[in-house]
Amino acid sequence: MLHIKLVCLGKLKESFWREAEAEYLKRLQAFAKVEVIELKEESFDDKTSVEIIKSKEAEKIKSVLEKIKDTFVVVLDEHGKQFSSVAFSKYLFETIGSGTGEFVFIIGGPLGLDESILKIANLKLSFSSFTFTHQMIRVFLFEQIYRAMMIEAGRQYHY
Repeated sequence: MLHIKLVCLGKLKESFWREAEAEYLKRLQAFAKVEVIELKEESFDDKTSVEIIKSKEAEKIKSVLEKIKDTFVVVLDEHGKQFSSVAFSKYLFETIGSGTGEFVFIIGGPLGLDESILKIANLKLSFSSFTFTHQMIRVFLFEQIYRAMMIEAGRQYHY
């Protein structure tokens, strides 16, 4: 069975995002074991630089990654590779076929990810040239992973 971990900064604050995520997590149960690891975002003010905040958040992410071995790391980044849903499904299952059955997806906070996290990624993934909140992208990511499963299974959901 596929193992997916989502490491993200911040919690889903609005109930509608929590409900949407819960629905996709429920749907994914048949295909994958999914774990969500929420890390506390750093507070920012006029005295703290963006780079210091991103560096502190990177240390939190790295502490989680140190406990996870032999995994395929995907970071969500606005400058990453964009896929169609079909191409993403194919990429996901080709990666699984090459021996990787565990994926860690990383979503940064509002300021993005530190360069040190971007460097360890096996894949930098972008959903669009648009910018989305990190709460939205969590739901979008789980929906696209679920869609990838449906495409691979030849099921109706995608069409």
